Amino acid sequence: MARKFRGSEEVKVDGKGRMSIPARFRRIFEAGDPDWKPSDRTRMIVVYGPEHWKKLEFYTVEAAERIDDEIDQLPRGSQERIWLETLMNGMATEAEIDTDGRLVLPQKLRDKIGLDDGAFFTSKGDFIEVWSPANYSESSGSLQNFMAQFPDDFDPRSFLNAAADQEPREG
Repeated sequence: MARKFRGSEEVKVDGKGRMSIPARFRRIFEAGDPDWKPSDRTRMIVVYGPEHWKKLEFYTVEAAERIDDEIDQLPRGSQERIWLETLMNGMATEAEIDTDGRLVLPQKLRDKIGLDDGAFFTSKGDFIEVWSPANYSESSGSLQNFMAQFPDDFDPRSFLNAAADQEPREG
């Protein structure tokens, strides 16, 4: 099973679009690049999504390939498959982390999400979301509103029990 990304961190972005990828995240990108060797750059997939997205999604090569395999299971020509192929392939690019742990993000992508001198990384399990700090703060409001409907002592892990109850049982 692939390792998961965990944690959040704000990093500096210089005028050339270089940012350091935190070491704990780099190790996961390295492990998720089937061709990686210690002397090589680490490959990753950057999904920039539709125009209204104010974030980027960083995937390991293996995680993106797993999603591609799932997309391939959908009927060819279906709207769902076309949408997912467009998102994960047509609105994505391959990037590399250099041997110093830095990623150069193209100006087009920095402009798209409003990155200036800092970026905020937040883990989502098999990928990382990358936001400008201001846009992340703004976007987290919808989650805060959702969470506010539950009492302070509510355990969100109880959602996992509900998901397990909905799974079809083999018999």
